Amino acid sequence: MMRLKPFGSYRINLLLDIQTRFPFVALTLTLALTACGTSQPAPDPTPVPATPTSALTIPTATPIPSAVIVNDEIISLAEFNAELLRFQQAQEALGKSVPVDEAEERVLNDLIDQMLLAQAARQAGFTLTDSELSARVEKLAEDVGGEENLSAWLASHNYARESFTSSLEKAISAAWMRDKILADLSSTAEQVHAQQILLYNLETAEDVQTKLATGADFSDLASAYDPKTNGELFWFPRGYLLERSIENTTFSLEIGVPSDIIETEVGFHIIMVLEKEKDRPLSPDALLALQKNALSEWLEKARKDSKIKR
Repeated sequence: MMRLKPFGSYRINLLLDIQTRFPFVALTLTLALTACGTSQPAPDPTPVPATPTSALTIPTATPIPSAVIVNDEIISLAEFNAELLRFQQAQEALGKSVPVDEAEERVLNDLIDQMLLAQAARQAGFTLTDSELSARVEKLAEDVGGEENLSAWLASHNYARESFTSSLEKAISAAWMRDKILADLSSTAEQVHAQQILLYNLETAEDVQTKLATGADFSDLASAYDPKTNGELFWFPRGYLLERSIENTTFSLEIGVPSDIIETEVGFHIIMVLEKEKDRPLSPDALLALQKNALSEWLEKARKDSKIKR
């Protein structure tokens, strides 16, 4: 089904893939010093030259170099740099080249979004015990053909076992929260079945519009200008089409009444609604699109409500 243009980059796809998460190591150091009083001998009356004294120096934790802090949790610079390298290597393997600035922004946003989801999972009561996490790692080893293969994979992706399990824990928490967010989405929605005539210059679009006004058959013209798809947009709900101007117009149309000319980056569209239903089951593709929209909206709100310091 045509959605009129690519969905665009979607950082959530990488977000929950456990094999793209680099380790995040949180370090906390608490020092407790307790002093007790002791009896002191009487001072020696003989004057003693003053000598410099230095206060006891309390060792403090060395701050972890951070790429970003999300609600007081650090995403380390090491984590970011390693993830950036992993992302670039993956793009190269696909024969793609992403500018460094764009790659950095995409990776950092992925890491922030995963952190927000993992934090929300903990707040919602999700927990993962050490034994459960160990069982997940054992299952991964089994899936890849044994512990030796898993160790080889970790080494090839610059993971240590400890850092990998930490990364896995965060990814599992984020995935749990993602599923919780999407659980309440309905599998049905108001939908329309529409057809379009897509033209690539205004003059032709106006000519088609005139033909329609004088009784030409919409489907015949749609097939003439697009023999491959006959202009079919099939059934879709609100929030599915990427060109919202087309979607808004379509849902406002009466059945069988051609729209005015709608100009987009793709071209000039004339739409006609063939059918409408108030509560129609969503196609797998439409359901996935609405799930992505819901997750994006949740993350957008979470960012606004969070303290994120780059």
